[in-house]
Amino acid sequence: MKDHGVSFGEAVKVWLRVAALSFGGPAGQIAVMHRIIVEEKRWIGETRFLQALNYCTLLPGPEAQQLATYIGWLMHKTKGGLTAGLLFVLPGFLSIMALSWIYVIFGKVGIVQGLFFGLKAAVLAIVIEAVVRVGKRALKNRVMVGIAAAAFIAIFFYDVPFPLIIVLAGVLGYIGGRAGMSAFLAGGGHGKVGDKQVADRDSLLGEQTPDHARPNLRWSLTISAVFLVLWLTPVAALLLTLGPDNVFSNIAVFFSKMAVVTFGGAYAVLAYVAQQAVEQYQWVSAGEMLDGLGMAETTPGPLIMVTQFVGFLAAHRAPGGLHPLLAASLGGILTTWVTFAPCFLWIFFGAPFVEALRGNRALSAALGAITAAVVGVILNLAIWFALQVLFTKHTPFAWLGMSLQAPVLSSVDWPSLVLAAAAAIAVFRFKIGMIPVLLASSAAGIAWYFLRGAL
Repeated sequence: MKDHGVSFGEAVKVWLRVAALSFGGPAGQIAVMHRIIVEEKRWIGETRFLQALNYCTLLPGPEAQQLATYIGWLMHKTKGGLTAGLLFVLPGFLSIMALSWIYVIFGKVGIVQGLFFGLKAAVLAIVIEAVVRVGKRALKNRVMVGIAAAAFIAIFFYDVPFPLIIVLAGVLGYIGGRAGMSAFLAGGGHGKVGDKQVADRDSLLGEQTPDHARPNLRWSLTISAVFLVLWLTPVAALLLTLGPDNVFSNIAVFFSKMAVVTFGGAYAVLAYVAQQAVEQYQWVSAGEMLDGLGMAETTPGPLIMVTQFVGFLAAHRAPGGLHPLLAASLGGILTTWVTFAPCFLWIFFGAPFVEALRGNRALSAALGAITAAVVGVILNLAIWFALQVLFTKHTPFAWLGMSLQAPVLSSVDWPSLVLAAAAAIAVFRFKIGMIPVLLASSAAGIAWYFLRGAL
């Protein structure tokens, strides 16, 4: 195989640039990576990029970060994968940590309250836009629409656990794919990502598979064992020393579990995290969850970095014998560690076998069914957020086994409703980008707080 000629130092600079520009969730991040890695640098070609992307989509965890890890490994072996994956997370980690400190120290200051008040409204519109975007890609036929509807009903009305929904959808899709049913073979992968299509033969890596990227079970098992120990040792140590009821133990266990079942993209994961963190653990309120999502939307890095904010607030409110800000910082670091350490495990274990997975119809069908279910899960997230933020009072409602908190219509928060409607019009009618909408909504929120104080 020819030498690709990309030095490790040059690669570090490129990955820093990718990380700094990775705003707006996985779709935007993958587009940035494609533009820089495929179109501009021509490290790899279109086919290899899409092959890697489809593989990462099959894995639990943030697909954009895992894609960076995979490409880094493909170009510069293990150190390349570690560097690319860590640099992709670093800007978001630092940004969310700084914003979390500002949030707990200055959160009661009017201008900060106004800023996050505006962010909530814009994030509602962005989550709804995500439902539409994913739905257009995933719901190719009535079977997929039925899966999405069933997933929504199951999680919204009957509180069926998110992991169970994903497993059932994947099994259904896999069986349908194995049976050759056309409804399950209509989608699941990714199509064209960027504007320019670069053939593999015209890329620096070429068409051949590098020697280190060939199947090697011994290497895969060894590196996976290392990351399994790195991931779970802190979890075990916390459980043994602090007990299962301590907030740090709960953070370690919950987000480790999340890392195993987070199929279907960031918004699907956030539906699971939001409802567990708000309703079961009571670490944050629904409004605070939206604040964290607004932070993640407006900073570089994976959208799932919002979990760091959740861990930060959880530890801040139950610091034990520690200073609240120290406990909060440790909670944020712990959350990030148990969220992303497994990502390296999945990539390094399976990366040498990607070629064998390519074109597997049953796995593609499973992915398609999971993506369809995710549409229903994200719709659940959008409606749940809307009910929590747009109405100040709720009442229990139960019927035919269903259980939910129905809004009291007279308790509508009119300023929030007006801002959310304006953000939705900007996104859907005028096709304004996410960052301008977030900035404008934040400015409107600040203006409202000043106006309200003057009245």
